[in-house]
Amino acid sequence: MEVDTALLGKATGTDIHIQSVEARVNGQPAYLQTSPEFSMKRLLAAGSGSIYQICHAFRDEELGRYHRAEFSLLEWYSVGLDYQGLMDEVEALICHLSERTVVVQRLSYNQCFQNALGINPGRVKIDELRQKVAHEIRGVDVQNLEFDDCLDLLISQVVAPGFEGFTFIYDYPASQAALARLKPGSPALAERFELFHNALELANGFSELIDAKEQRSRFAADNALRRQRGLCEYPLDEAFLEALASPGMPECAGVALGLDRLLMVLQGFDHIGQVSLQ
Repeated sequence: MEVDTALLGKATGTDIHIQSVEARVNGQPAYLQTSPEFSMKRLLAAGSGSIYQICHAFRDEELGRYHRAEFSLLEWYSVGLDYQGLMDEVEALICHLSERTVVVQRLSYNQCFQNALGINPGRVKIDELRQKVAHEIRGVDVQNLEFDDCLDLLISQVVAPGFEGFTFIYDYPASQAALARLKPGSPALAERFELFHNALELANGFSELIDAKEQRSRFAADNALRRQRGLCEYPLDEAFLEALASPGMPECAGVALGLDRLLMVLQGFDHIGQVSLQ
């Protein structure tokens, strides 16, 4: 079912890598959505069943060849599916829009690091990881980089540029779970995937975390890290957390797909400005 949710809210996401665009409503702070995720999950908790929407999203401090402060998203949630089943849905959509059968490679997060750098992210130590960053990426001051900072730099600057065509990367480290469920039997991993075309990230999806207590704890940890790094702390979306606690969300998987970037790929363009008028 297609849904339509508000673009403006009293709360926003706490991810340290995403900065929200702030507004004022009746003198009080409000935020333009970075994605419709929390609102859509409230609908899921209310019994909507599987849902999707095409909407605009907003993120501050993003401008460049592949980035705009305002961009288009296709986001959907499939009840009863996990992240593996959702990858199948994303692949089917890509093939449909491409009007041909597309070969989509699938690699685990650990596999892609092993292939490109010969390291296992689940076993490597922080000192070795910093040395790898210093060796692979010139001009980076590695001394203050945390573990996930190093991984993010390596996958974006070294690993992903080696991808050819459409590639799913799945089973991310639990420290990068965001709103994803941890993998049963492998709690060091999250049931999360990203879709790339060559080095360009197109989509982020996962088996959804439906534990309200754990989700609140993750939000609090994000804000603590924001405070430590001198970033703005964001108010928690209490309406979302209350819906997650009661009546609760069904088992499902969800994905956000960047439509502007996908259109770039399908049309063979190399700059987001060629598909986005701003």
